Amino acid sequence: MRRVLAGVLACVFAISANASLAQDKPPLKLGGILDMSSLYADITGSGSETAAKMAVEDFGGTVLGRKVEIVVGDHLNKADLAANIARDMIDNQGVEMIFDVAASATALAAGEIAKARGKIIMFNGPGSIRLSNEACGPYTVHYVFDTFAQANVTGLAAVKSGLDTWFFLTADYAFGQDLEKDTSNVVVKSGGKVLGSVRHPINTSDFSSFLLQAQASKAKVIGLANAGGDTINAIKQGAEFGITKGGQKISPLLAFVTDIDSVGLETAQGLLLAEAFYWDLNDDTRAFTKRFMERTKRVPTSAQAGVYSSVMHYLKAVKAAGTTDAAAVMKVMKETPINDMFAKNGRIREDGRMVHDMYLFEVKKPSESKGRWDDYKLLATVPGDQAFQPLSESRCPLVKK
Repeated sequence: MRRVLAGVLACVFAISANASLAQDKPPLKLGGILDMSSLYADITGSGSETAAKMAVEDFGGTVLGRKVEIVVGDHLNKADLAANIARDMIDNQGVEMIFDVAASATALAAGEIAKARGKIIMFNGPGSIRLSNEACGPYTVHYVFDTFAQANVTGLAAVKSGLDTWFFLTADYAFGQDLEKDTSNVVVKSGGKVLGSVRHPINTSDFSSFLLQAQASKAKVIGLANAGGDTINAIKQGAEFGITKGGQKISPLLAFVTDIDSVGLETAQGLLLAEAFYWDLNDDTRAFTKRFMERTKRVPTSAQAGVYSSVMHYLKAVKAAGTTDAAAVMKVMKETPINDMFAKNGRIREDGRMVHDMYLFEVKKPSESKGRWDDYKLLATVPGDQAFQPLSESRCPLVKK
């Protein structure tokens, strides 16, 4: 009995000592630069903050004797503000790793700050291919999706099925321009034609003039090279214009399950889209989603699931490296495969691209859905080495040719 009691007391003292040690050392801060209030808030926003906190809790709350803290900032979709937040997080708040940075212009701006200061930055919400090409850095990771993969998975499938003439509605900033360019390349290489495009300001409420131009083009597919609220508005207004009833297909080149929920299956049914994650893929994705929904009352987007995965991968690497030094942690992250509910045998390449399977989905008809969030039918699983840009085509200065 005395031995048992001694063992229990030893455990209590050890836990107390570890807790005391974590209190004595400064916390390890991870910073989320998020869209908390604008058109990408549903895609990342508070859900990304929740996902990051879940990863920290599941990891155990401390690493190397330091308590792990999540701090967040709202970039309001302004690149200069994103850069200022990144600068403040690193210089004044002691943040060691930045995650998410939804939207491409804001990501490119924050990425330059992190690069200049030698800090790790992991992109979950932004899509521009530039992040793992011209704007790559030794401590930059592009984790969830990019414009090349979205274009490759969606565009290729569409052209193969006979949808071979395209017109683009493009958000006029880095992400939209890259998405249009990458999809156009896929369409043309696959034997299709691009009949034209029109660019719209980010956060557009009235798409009527842009949709009329797309309708007049007689293209079989109107490709939406935008995201978030812009995608939702374009799909809804396209339905009001009778575009799909007239025989043209609307293809959102980046859509999330939250967008489909906002549009509704009646309007969205039949849409083809590429995603990096879906909550109902397997037992692991469903188990994570159940816990996430208990906190948020909604399913995770691919960006939010990617935040959980990337924060967990980072913390495991810090533990294995025995340091928060960026070079040592990145070495471990690139050497260690990623196997979790987000990715199976995912890997981070030398250009910072995290390569993993992508999925092609078709949006269900209302009669096929069992309830809210049951939105997708899986059409194809595309292996990562086929979905993402080949390393041989990379424009990243770090890639050895």
